[in-house]
Amino acid sequence: MDRLTEIAGRLAEVRGVVAVALGGSRATGAAHPDSDHDLGLYYRPPLDTDALRLLAAEPTGTSVDVTEPGGWGPWVDGGAWLTVDGHRVDRIYRDLDRVRRIWADCQEGRFEMGAQPGHPLGVYSHACVGEVAVGRVLADPGGELRALRERTRRYPEPLCEALIADARWEAPFILAAARKGAARGGSFYVAGCLFRAVGLLVHALHAHARFWVLNEEGAVRAAGDLPAAVPGFAARAHGLFAAPGTTPDTLRTALDAADALAAEVCGRLTS
Repeated sequence: MDRLTEIAGRLAEVRGVVAVALGGSRATGAAHPDSDHDLGLYYRPPLDTDALRLLAAEPTGTSVDVTEPGGWGPWVDGGAWLTVDGHRVDRIYRDLDRVRRIWADCQEGRFEMGAQPGHPLGVYSHACVGEVAVGRVLADPGGELRALRERTRRYPEPLCEALIADARWEAPFILAAARKGAARGGSFYVAGCLFRAVGLLVHALHAHARFWVLNEEGAVRAAGDLPAAVPGFAARAHGLFAAPGTTPDTLRTALDAADALAAEVCGRLTS
């Protein structure tokens, strides 16, 4: 941690960088020995990426691919994948003013979803607020990120209500739509609908518990431990993808199981 704090302090001196925080599993305590160290670089344009490239090259003396803002897509803003002292350390840009705007949306019960490489379900806009809420601030000269973190620690009730309402109507809707594909043996379409339906339930269960979801990885397993989860939720959800088959009959069987799971979960959800 001392090494990360040192790195964060130097990054915070770069023009445009407002604060640096440790995020992901390393911040939440869910890390495995081989988990990456995710450093969120909270910035305001213009960001001095030339200075970031120089800092990235210091450990090895070789050039490192450091993107401009937006280089990785619309939601995971950009950054660099590094190895420092034998450990993977990822820098991930976060436009601080955009995070603030999304936080304001959260308090009004508004959220967006966007396509992003590496996120098959899509990125929920409020994930970047969750990163602030659960992150560990390493460098924040002006105290701005710490102040925002304190405000985001309390999960907004309007956002909770919106995510639960979204699951209640869309999960049954998309599973009903999947039946058209099942009748034609459309495994690809049915699998996508199943994935979307489970994702909706996962987000609703976390919202009900007032927990932030940062990404899809591990989210089903985590949802199974939440108070509103039905017994065996994770096993039942994962089982939907184990062998849905390619025939209309097997696909309909998988959708029957998904309908039952969605109905049970939604029946337990209250805002």
